Amino acid sequence: MQIEARKYGLLDLIKIPIQAAPAAAILVGLHSILAGIIPTIHVLVTADFIDTAIGILQGSLARSEIYSSLFAVVVLIAYSWVAAALANLINVKFDLGLQRHYHTAVMEKRARLHYRHIENPETWDLISRVTSRPEAQLTGGYRLLISAAAEILRIMGVLGILISQVWWAALAILSFSVPLFALAVKSGKASYEASKETAKYKRKSYYLADVLTSRETVDERTLFGYSDQINELWHERYETARRIEHQVIKKWFVRSKASGVITALISVLIVVVLLNPVLTGALSVGLFISLVGATFNLVQMMSWQLTSYADQLAKHREYLRDLTEFAMLEEADSAQMVPAESVPQFRSLEFFNVSFKYPGTDKYVLKNLSFRMEAGKHYAFAGVNGSGKTTITKLIAGLYDNYTGEILLNGKSIREWHPSELKAMLSIVYQDFAKYYITVRDNIALGDVNAIYSREDWQINRAISQTGLSAAVEKLPQGIQTPLGKIKPDGYDISGGEWQRIAMARAIVNPAPLRILDEPTAALDPISESELYQEFERISRGKTTIFISHRLGSTKLADEIFVIGDGRVLEHGTHQELMALDGVYAEMYESQRSWYN
Repeated sequence: MQIEARKYGLLDLIKIPIQAAPAAAILVGLHSILAGIIPTIHVLVTADFIDTAIGILQGSLARSEIYSSLFAVVVLIAYSWVAAALANLINVKFDLGLQRHYHTAVMEKRARLHYRHIENPETWDLISRVTSRPEAQLTGGYRLLISAAAEILRIMGVLGILISQVWWAALAILSFSVPLFALAVKSGKASYEASKETAKYKRKSYYLADVLTSRETVDERTLFGYSDQINELWHERYETARRIEHQVIKKWFVRSKASGVITALISVLIVVVLLNPVLTGALSVGLFISLVGATFNLVQMMSWQLTSYADQLAKHREYLRDLTEFAMLEEADSAQMVPAESVPQFRSLEFFNVSFKYPGTDKYVLKNLSFRMEAGKHYAFAGVNGSGKTTITKLIAGLYDNYTGEILLNGKSIREWHPSELKAMLSIVYQDFAKYYITVRDNIALGDVNAIYSREDWQINRAISQTGLSAAVEKLPQGIQTPLGKIKPDGYDISGGEWQRIAMARAIVNPAPLRILDEPTAALDPISESELYQEFERISRGKTTIFISHRLGSTKLADEIFVIGDGRVLEHGTHQELMALDGVYAEMYESQRSWYN
């Protein structure tokens, strides 16, 4: 199953579930339809049973006449019991089917999206809305649509009986109920629009709530005592979102339910009118009792339940519009490609007058940037935060291609390289590296996905030793087979610095000839960071490395340092050459000298 780039409508609330879980979806639909037909049958069966019982008491009917009516009542009761039990089982299978197929399809679409959509706040809000429990949106929409159809059948059945007895009563209820549907549709649309408006506030409040409650921040919460201040920020954003949604709900609730009260008063009038036919014998007592119950149920359905369905369906329609927009988002062909098994040789990398600004912005992060790198050497990018150092790595990795100028890899434009070959050539450890809650072994083996299952334990242990993790891993209950994190009962927590060394080990097992460290050592002190970079430089000899850091203890290891500022190279040379130049680099280094003494 795939998310197709097309327009999605209400019918897709039926088509997609049937495609994902055909048998369960059809059974859920049949159960709902029968649930809509049964009440009408129930009215007639109840009326027949009451009239038969009265006839027996009055002596106009034989006692044997009650058996067929009683049997019909028993069958209806038995069906309601059995159907409820079966429905629970079917619903579980239905939910699992949607989760297995539709949820997976949405996540795969998200994984294929072009990187710029992830960094764009507007498209990220859209992505978050669509991918947040997507199977629940579809299962809820499908059940709602089927239930609405069943409710209409139920209403038509009761209206049919009511029309046959008091035709004008049915028309009166309809005349007040139809406008309620229009109100409900507008209400649902307004509610969804409000949820879109509040998404950014909710996202911030969720993040702040995580800061206040998560295990990862408990130490700093205790040490710095910032809970009250963060709680105020959380409350401010939560209240902003709540007030926006509350105003919308209150506005439409008052409008729709006021009309519902009028319809309920009409139903009382209808019951009073029906008394006369009963007294004159034109209407049987059993049918009168059944019609009274059916009329009040009809008002409940028309004024409240069906309008509620209309309101909810309007929200689902807005979700489908979001799904349409999400499905139309541009994908990157390379997003799910694995690196090529045959690793290309790295000879050179050159930026020539490269200028770049992030989509949706006017400020150039890089402006006419030029530099050249040769194979087998160690390079470093230095500069203040925000100078564009990480942006350079994103362009090298092919995450963005909307730059001007030329980026040449082995003399060929980076745009002309096959994505799998480009991935095979690079091993990058970012500052916000991933923490995988799987075993230590698998965490490291992921660095070379083509050999993840054939990688020998001694190779994993060598990477562990090279990154200084041996002592930490030896203390773990199951060694390299210990699950990290607290998802599993036997999972184990490690420190932030140890997580960073895991990420470094992952880069080491990668056979890529070009290794890039983009400030992945923020959790380490300057001296430990410098020592780790020295070790990384030693084990990367024979390969080309790029170090990126605003702390300059590691830059002395580089054969050439590029100082980045204002989107261009301000200075370049060895550590000694740049210190002798007494420029930007020398000033930065002197300001940090005390960190390494």
